[in-house]
Amino acid sequence: MTTALITGSTAGIGAAFARRLAADGHNLVLVARDTKRLQEQATELHDRHGIEAEVLTADLATDDGIATVERRLADPKAAVDLLINNAGFGNKGSFLDVPMADELTMLKVHCEAVLRLTSAATGAMRERGRGGVINVASVAAFVPRGTYGASKAWVVQFTQGVAKDLAGSGVRLMALCPGFVRTEFHERAGMGTDNIPKWMWLDADKLVTAALTDLNRGKSLSIPDPRYKALMGVVKVTPRGLLGGVTSRTGRKYGPQ
Repeated sequence: MTTALITGSTAGIGAAFARRLAADGHNLVLVARDTKRLQEQATELHDRHGIEAEVLTADLATDDGIATVERRLADPKAAVDLLINNAGFGNKGSFLDVPMADELTMLKVHCEAVLRLTSAATGAMRERGRGGVINVASVAAFVPRGTYGASKAWVVQFTQGVAKDLAGSGVRLMALCPGFVRTEFHERAGMGTDNIPKWMWLDADKLVTAALTDLNRGKSLSIPDPRYKALMGVVKVTPRGLLGGVTSRTGRKYGPQ
């Protein structure tokens, strides 16, 4: 049986990955800040699917939290075969309205943690000649939209670059770029969702199925829905100046700032 480590496992996309991988017979290492929720999740997945679910409490906004997960990923006696860097959050407000401490925390979680955990995981995976990493980004990576979009653009560029560096090693990397998914993301950021059109919402379980299929196909980038693939096609041919104005207005209306 293989083992997958999932950050931000207790809600949203992370929880959907945990459900799917447990159902497929993978053992899990569940990572989040809330020990009680982790224990409840681990018990449920173990009882339902008969897999082993390890709990690892860590705050990826801190050096100690990142180091805790790094050590687990590098443990040669308990190999991790699949890493899913899913932990993340949004800040409500335009640039200069958001406290600098909150912006730096976002970069810590979205960029530094992803960098360090990917490094710890792929180093061990390359030695074994196999493994995979899914770094959860966002379609916001493809539009000019503040710190959130910039951090997710970094995740995409970083992941695809490392995927090329490790080509032929048996280690696969993929950036996953979903659109709107019904999770705790917006609630935690204090963002309303009533004005988001129904067609823009994605189902987390279907998203995970598409992502795992794309990883198995060797893709380094996954936009797991035809609607968002079409939107990103439009983005590619839209002048950046015009795109910046449109995304600024829609970002304030629909998404993280």
